[in-house]
Amino acid sequence: MIHSLFVINSSGDVFMEKHWKSVIHRSVCDYFFDAQRKVSSPEDIPPVIATPHHYLISIYRSQLFFVAITQSEAPPLFVIEFLHRVVDIIEDYFGDCTEFLIKEHYVVVYELLDEMLDNGFPLATESNILKELIKPPNILRTIANTVTGKSNLSHTLPTGQLSNIPWRRTGVKYTNNEAYFDVIEEVDAIIDKSGSVVFAEIQGYIDCCIKLSGMPDLSLTFINPRLFDDVSFHPCVRFRRWESERILSFVPPDGNFRLMSYHIGAQNVVAIPLYVKHSISFKETGGGRLDITIGPKQTMGKMVENVVVEIPMPKTVLNVTLTPTQGKYTFDPVSKNMVWEIGRIEAGKLPNIRGHISVQTGSSGPEANPIISIQFTISQLAVSGLKVNRLDMYGEKYKPFKGVKYLTKNGRFQVRT
Repeated sequence: MIHSLFVINSSGDVFMEKHWKSVIHRSVCDYFFDAQRKVSSPEDIPPVIATPHHYLISIYRSQLFFVAITQSEAPPLFVIEFLHRVVDIIEDYFGDCTEFLIKEHYVVVYELLDEMLDNGFPLATESNILKELIKPPNILRTIANTVTGKSNLSHTLPTGQLSNIPWRRTGVKYTNNEAYFDVIEEVDAIIDKSGSVVFAEIQGYIDCCIKLSGMPDLSLTFINPRLFDDVSFHPCVRFRRWESERILSFVPPDGNFRLMSYHIGAQNVVAIPLYVKHSISFKETGGGRLDITIGPKQTMGKMVENVVVEIPMPKTVLNVTLTPTQGKYTFDPVSKNMVWEIGRIEAGKLPNIRGHISVQTGSSGPEANPIISIQFTISQLAVSGLKVNRLDMYGEKYKPFKGVKYLTKNGRFQVRT
């Protein structure tokens, strides 16, 4: 399936390579570099590149390219999911996935890749199973391994690998049984000048942190599960029960994992939590004006945080001179990108930015006004209206846990036993 993996930094240097079968020379990456030169941004590189003898399947995360090489046709999404899982494991082990951290922990990364893929096919990709095989590095363990010449690799097979639930280790014990569920939703919307929604869709995730003893069996139900247009589950979810009853039934892994991701299409009504009043104009004689006001809709009742406004200006723009009432702005004269970092919008405040746009002498205004991109976060709010109905928990003999208390909210809920 997967023959080799190359990790490439933003400068185009291959600083790490791993081969599971025969060694493939890194010159195969020249096809990838050719595709990279043809696009303006890293996200536009085709994820699958066919060559006369190989297929290059890549992802771009944390300003790094992870390029998998196959010599025969393979399901692209299968390989892409594995590459994303590699990045997730590296972030879980080292806190982040950067070139510096990978170089600093070369040995551990190679050990992880050896366990995650067996003869080109994924084997162990769950974090809690890998941590039984390969201990996460720390200062004391690193010093001890340097002195004794040992590695972080365990000599015993993880208990989960010997059961029909390979994602969870056996014998888990906690003094306090807790489970945390985070509902994260990303809204992608297009709004015209009058404020009307032209297009809106939602990409959502349910991330879990499970700290339960034994082998718990959970069932999660929603009040409005028909909102989901497309879903993707963790392998622990019993898909047949979801298809028939719309119930998430699963034996969870131990620790942090993503239970499911879902998509809500444009055919559903999406309430955009922000409104924008903007005016960008260019004069025929040169120059232009910019005036943008942003505010939360009163119906939301939640604090809007981490608000960032980004405007890619036309190539004829030389500079901008703006005055924001809140936050700060930056303008890159090379990329022509203006970024206004607002931060948190307090209740009753309407951040505004206005000022003058300088353009090249003798050039007329652009054919179309630039597009305004806005990023923001709102805690404890599911924009889609998704609501959790209930969570049932069963133990080893499928008897309900005693004293289960759970709080259902749009955004986050927790369970304590």
